[in-house]
Amino acid sequence: MRTASLSVIEDGGVTTASGFRASGVHAGFRMNPHRLDLALVVADEPCATAGVFTQNVFCAAPVRRNRRLLEGSVQGQCFGMMRAVVVNSGNANAATGEAGLAAAEEAGQIVADALGCPPDEVLVSSTGVIGVPLSMEAFQTGAPAAASLLARSGGHDAACAIMTTDTRSKECAVSFMGDSIGYEGCTFAVGGMAKGSGMIMPDMATMISVITTDAPVKPYDLRQALKRATDVSFNKVTVDSDTSTNDTCILMASGAAAPEGSQPFEPGSRAFALFEEALEQVCVDLARQMAKDGEGATKLVDVHVRGAKTDADADAAARTVANSPLVKTAIAGHDANWGRIAAALGRSGAEFRQEDVSISIMGIPVCEKGLALAFDEDAALAAFEDAEIAIDVDLGAGEAETTVWTCDLTHDYITINGDYRT
Repeated sequence: MRTASLSVIEDGGVTTASGFRASGVHAGFRMNPHRLDLALVVADEPCATAGVFTQNVFCAAPVRRNRRLLEGSVQGQCFGMMRAVVVNSGNANAATGEAGLAAAEEAGQIVADALGCPPDEVLVSSTGVIGVPLSMEAFQTGAPAAASLLARSGGHDAACAIMTTDTRSKECAVSFMGDSIGYEGCTFAVGGMAKGSGMIMPDMATMISVITTDAPVKPYDLRQALKRATDVSFNKVTVDSDTSTNDTCILMASGAAAPEGSQPFEPGSRAFALFEEALEQVCVDLARQMAKDGEGATKLVDVHVRGAKTDADADAAARTVANSPLVKTAIAGHDANWGRIAAALGRSGAEFRQEDVSISIMGIPVCEKGLALAFDEDAALAAFEDAEIAIDVDLGAGEAETTVWTCDLTHDYITINGDYRT
């Protein structure tokens, strides 16, 4: 979602919002000494923090620790007051039992010592290989190094340090003016970073995201806003239909852009609405970047379904199309094989009549009222040269609609995942 009220900040990221610093270093979680593998995002002061985590029962030790620290957990959504988030890549610290929980606690303590804050103000996140003990030596050397390099300019290094099979960092930020909402002369920002390329279909895409804002928002209200934003962004991404053990999205609000003593944004106000617009735009942008960078992907695919009877039907229909290996391989092969889309719709569980369905690919109508339409195959082949592929479906059953983002499925996906540990 993009409105005239919001301005995209060029090269923006997790430290665009005032009140935050970040860094990324090579700590030793990865063998390649030239690859950053420890990210640190720190608020100048403890600030309102909310989190949304994986619903995977086999959740990682850091997820369990973070849920405990962010008091007020409700169905995986948490909130509280925090100072820092540390993320290591290369090791997920998942399926590591009590030793993994102890390692997550020790990691939090090591980072807290480096920052001079209580360990309960440090959230720990991990991503990488499952079932491998987490190295404390890497934290012991990496945390002090990361703390010494903290800077407003360190956001990009932090975004690079959390990558696993990602081919590029994922960052964005937007801002909005406070003049029309009772904060004259103030400019507020929301920015963030994310990683995710495979094992992506969040249930709250493996994904880790840290988002920051300098708007003044209370912890409980921050949690509600984050839940709404993730529902229409990260939870609408699927690369391969797999939900990670480590999915984590953290949102921190410093309030640093508001004058001292200002009241927090109140839900229902124009100020809060603008904040939510900015948060949603950042989350959607990061989600689309993840889909575009899906493992082995060459295309970002937008699957838009309208005319569904219910929101649940719209999501089921779009998600089934987006997850279909046959649809995804057809896109990789530049084949406008709409029959695969129709077949996916038919098994999605959404309620509709095939006689009411219309399908378009890249704006080219290929099916109307459930029947084939003649179309120019050469024009369709040329359309597949675009980097972004649009699939539009009208179920003709109601007013609900949604969009799910995915990518094509290529031989490289098998290569990347077949060689992941070796």
